[in-house]
Amino acid sequence: MKFFIDTANLKDIAEAQELGILDGVTTNPSLMAKEGITGKNNILKHYVDICNLVDGDVSAEVNALDFEGMIKEGEELADLHEQIVVKLPMTKEGIKACKYFSDREIKTNVTLIFSAGQALLAAKAGATYCSPFLGRLDDISTDGLNLIDEIRQIYDNYGFETQILAASVRHTMHVVNCAKIGADVMTGPLSSITGLLKHPLTDIGIAQFVADYEKGNKYYSYT
Repeated sequence: MKFFIDTANLKDIAEAQELGILDGVTTNPSLMAKEGITGKNNILKHYVDICNLVDGDVSAEVNALDFEGMIKEGEELADLHEQIVVKLPMTKEGIKACKYFSDREIKTNVTLIFSAGQALLAAKAGATYCSPFLGRLDDISTDGLNLIDEIRQIYDNYGFETQILAASVRHTMHVVNCAKIGADVMTGPLSSITGLLKHPLTDIGIAQFVADYEKGNKYYSYT
């Protein structure tokens, strides 16, 4: 399972990269705005800065809603850096743009997927990634994990190479459960990754080992 971090915060990205387990980054206009990154040139520069921090794919989202606008923006994004993945909305125009880019071997991520049918369309259009929004489905009392399970079954039935990128991951159990049902990638905040490090028995065990070591070696510290 690949681990992506969903943020535009360079500090968080660098911390995840330092762990040695980061495979990529996803961003969106909301995350850019949260970090105070505004204006076209600043946003494009920020994408390049992110690419220079990590080794894997970096999803960069188009803002246009029409086919021609998506193509223009997507080509500009793809030209920024070889790690850029063009992020497209799950719309009729977005699917057309996905096919356009996949035919030209430009990586794509079809986002805002909330049904298995949408995921099927993304795969048919040759998307590199499809992004079902797990957390947002949970927010409306719908089982987001079930959607990922359905997509996994469909993709396996027909041998689609599109990777399931579980998005809107909120916490560590989302990560673990996505891994259980076969999501190819998860993307979430830094806390969803570092939270996997934690277990109370690990903390208790380390504290006990340290205490036993200090107790057993107390005499030697005075010699």
